[in-house]
Amino acid sequence: MDRSSTSRPRIYPSAPEHGAAGPQAGTPAGPTSHLPSWEGRRLVRPGEDIEDQGLSFDIATVVSRRGALGALGAGSVTAVLAACSSGNASDSATTGRASDAGSSADSDLTEMPGETAGPYPGDGSNGANVLETSGVERADLRSSIDSDTTADGVPLEITMNIIDMADGDAPMVGAAVYLWQCDAAGRYSLYSEGLENETYLRGVQITDDAGAVTFSSIFPGCYAGRWPHLHFEVFPDAEAIVDADNAILTSQIALPQEESAGVYELEEYAGSAENLGRLTLESDNVFSDGWDQQLASLTGALEGGYAFSIDVPIDTSTEPEGGGAPDQGGPGESGHAPAGGPPAGDDPPPEDGEGDRPAGEPPAEDEGDQPAR
Repeated sequence: MDRSSTSRPRIYPSAPEHGAAGPQAGTPAGPTSHLPSWEGRRLVRPGEDIEDQGLSFDIATVVSRRGALGALGAGSVTAVLAACSSGNASDSATTGRASDAGSSADSDLTEMPGETAGPYPGDGSNGANVLETSGVERADLRSSIDSDTTADGVPLEITMNIIDMADGDAPMVGAAVYLWQCDAAGRYSLYSEGLENETYLRGVQITDDAGAVTFSSIFPGCYAGRWPHLHFEVFPDAEAIVDADNAILTSQIALPQEESAGVYELEEYAGSAENLGRLTLESDNVFSDGWDQQLASLTGALEGGYAFSIDVPIDTSTEPEGGGAPDQGGPGESGHAPAGGPPAGDDPPPEDGEGDRPAGEPPAEDEGDQPAR
């Protein structure tokens, strides 16, 4: 299906971290050949410190300092170098867009459904932008990037296999995957009260030569109105991640009921068991229209933690779906967001409003009605 006829805008317009409209202050909009450089790499933000040049600059630095093979794996070296040196993400050799080599019509897979990013993405589309933070490219998400604050909870190892349906279902090498989630108390870093300056449970990985990324995280809590879930966005390459609108897929992963129920008996997940007991996948306003592709199958145990691997097929020959704004006339408008988050009504919980919220007053339901598939 041609996405161009059904594509909906992101839930919030692009908004720089410091509130100015348009590109960030000090960021040139035109060619970069005139810009100053550092160790042979152009400083696209000449007014900022080296550590504030962004993700693609960080990755280029890592590759040059440690050697390409040691930094990201032999299979992704070419992709990363191409992404970090290109002046236009859409022209990159690693964009994963359809080519003469294949067509999504030849794929035996079904594309992962697109879903809303919700109001707490932290990708610059609703205020805060962790993707501009040096160090966001990391595998272990449990601690904040610039502090010792750590999210406690049952360990969860997440492996995602990114597949390009338009390239004969080949692994998508060099794609950037941004993952974020709530903590055990249902709170989101960068948005929830007291966590505005924390960045835990958010991070980016670049796919290897198998199209895979792996994150170390914790089992998320269950807050009122939403089934336990993880958010993610996939970008064609590292350079594209500077703008949330470049995402080629925005979606969510659901966690299974049996393991969730066991985790939520633990003290640090106080309130989650009650919230889960009032929910089903059928009643969740994101997964209710189908969850087969998005439901993780876990291995492991409560004592040592869980792990899962999930395939993420993407039809790169069509425009991305997902990110649609919630229906303001939809069920329930009595929800409230964490401090610094969007106003009440932008992501309301179910109208019955029942259920204890986990400790720390987590955010209101963070997804609206689903975009057309």
